[in-house]
Amino acid sequence: MSAPVSAARILRFDSFELDLQAGELRKRGIKLRLQGQPIQVLGILLQSAGNLVTREELRSQLWSADTFVDFDHSLHNAIARIREVLGDSADAPKYIETLPRRGYRFIAPLEEVQAPWMEPETSKTGVTQTTVARRPDLGSGFLVTLVACLALGFAIWMTWQHFYAKSAAPVIRSLAVLPLQNFSGDPAQEYFADGMTEELITELSRIHAIKVISRTSIMEYKGTKKHLPQIARELGVDGILEGSVRREGDQVRITVQLLDGPSDRHLWSEDYQREMRGILDLQRDMAQAIARQIRIEVTPQQQARANSGRAVNPEAYEAYLRGRSYITSATLTPQDLKTAQPYFEEAIRKDPGFALGYVGLADCYVYLALFHQVSPASAVGPAREALRKAMELDDGIGEAHATLAMLTWVQDWDWAGAEREFDTAIALAPNFGCAHLLRGYFLAWQGQRSEALAEIAKSGQLDPGYSFAASESSAHALVRDYDGLLTASRKELAANPKEWAGHYFLATAYEGMGRRAEAIPEYQKAIAMSGDAQEAVAALGHAYAATGRRAEAENILHGLEQRAKREYVSPYWIATVHAGLGDKDQAFVFLEKAYAEKSWDLPSELQSDLRIDNLRSDPRFQDLSRRLNIPRAR
Repeated sequence: MSAPVSAARILRFDSFELDLQAGELRKRGIKLRLQGQPIQVLGILLQSAGNLVTREELRSQLWSADTFVDFDHSLHNAIARIREVLGDSADAPKYIETLPRRGYRFIAPLEEVQAPWMEPETSKTGVTQTTVARRPDLGSGFLVTLVACLALGFAIWMTWQHFYAKSAAPVIRSLAVLPLQNFSGDPAQEYFADGMTEELITELSRIHAIKVISRTSIMEYKGTKKHLPQIARELGVDGILEGSVRREGDQVRITVQLLDGPSDRHLWSEDYQREMRGILDLQRDMAQAIARQIRIEVTPQQQARANSGRAVNPEAYEAYLRGRSYITSATLTPQDLKTAQPYFEEAIRKDPGFALGYVGLADCYVYLALFHQVSPASAVGPAREALRKAMELDDGIGEAHATLAMLTWVQDWDWAGAEREFDTAIALAPNFGCAHLLRGYFLAWQGQRSEALAEIAKSGQLDPGYSFAASESSAHALVRDYDGLLTASRKELAANPKEWAGHYFLATAYEGMGRRAEAIPEYQKAIAMSGDAQEAVAALGHAYAATGRRAEAENILHGLEQRAKREYVSPYWIATVHAGLGDKDQAFVFLEKAYAEKSWDLPSELQSDLRIDNLRSDPRFQDLSRRLNIPRAR
């Protein structure tokens, strides 16, 4: 190989510039996401612009003989990643030419500059001036010294990288998958890239030996300019997986690279390309490959699942991803569920054998009922049938078992069965934060405070972007720990001032501590911010009654009864307002109605709700509790 050009701090070609000192590639001043070995390869090629760089030379500079990644794969994928970022093509190269079985050559015009990118400026005479320096006159002693120093600095940097690559591979036990970039050239495909990110997270989450951060936490890093070590520190992970998705017709190409988070060190990269019909196998192949690279043991059950893939109708999968894009937000709303539901129905119509489509549909039915948008009676049948079909097709989907656990708890009132399903969900998907969160609520409902908080804390570790305080508030409310509830709800409001649940829980804490006058304005805020959530409306009615504002309480009660003629209103919440007004007979009428229709609020609230405390000594309440057979704290 002939001698490289002198090592300038910045090498520029077309609209790109490589800052050798910073290790950054920029396009018109904007930093591009190219890191690790791909940017090191690019640096070597630019330093030898116009000349062949052999494969052996690249191996000797960047890959040691004892490195645990495969050299051929790694070099191929590094070049592919460079071309993808530059918009280059192997068939008609503008920048990097492949010399088969020999190596690579950078073929575009290149210039060296000594200053960061600056847009051309116009002088007072109207002549455009540029800050790009000419190639240095090597006859100048000062410039010779400068260039020599820069060359020496680059050589030291490359030597350090070479020996660093020979060090032991870092241990990775926790991983964050950053949002895959949409390289399809079509902004309308953004949902597809996000969906592929979530599905890759889901596949990795099935591996027991590694902690994988959930989608809701990583999506806030979409388009971020933060450095990877900072992201790793904020999420508390060892490894970062990043990459891109390119969809062209029926072909999907995914490029991923694995990096050590704290050091930003490139560990592995790979290219995957499949037809859309094979997308599920592609995701499982990626998850298995990543597990191998970080030396994670894959259980025989997980391996068997990876080998049991099936093709999926491309249109069905696309509809499924569109539906998922609406229901994976940390701020899930009823409207999100209503928008997502037709997409899951479409996915099932397009491919009746697609298990994930049924899981998504079941989630919509269950959570619309939990949001009181539909009656439990109208939701339970379709939800149960969708789950039955999903498990008939694939019984290894942990998310399906988590949803079934909720149904078994609030609809079937089968406490032992619910516990078994929660355990199964976590065994199948140990990194599914929602399963840990729901199980935490279930444990709190049973009076197991410390176990519940530990499970909710686990959910917070898997999903740092989700408000742990809100989850913690629910647990404190279920065990009637109002001091803890006050602290947790204040933390929630500090972190998420626009979330109505924080105000609702703060008001509940005030009521539980006997500070009802302070509770009223918090309930009012919760109502305004939630769009009249019925539990917040009923709670305000109870607080009015408890503070002697009977007319206002009766007005709220009348409003709830009229509302029940137009839409579903849980009879349980109407009972709480009657209880606040001291009308016990009517309170029990509505409690019995809740029992008869299997209201989902009845079992979850009866043990802990302070709004019915004045009913607890009544024999009718004791009879109702006996029939429900709610477990007490162990």
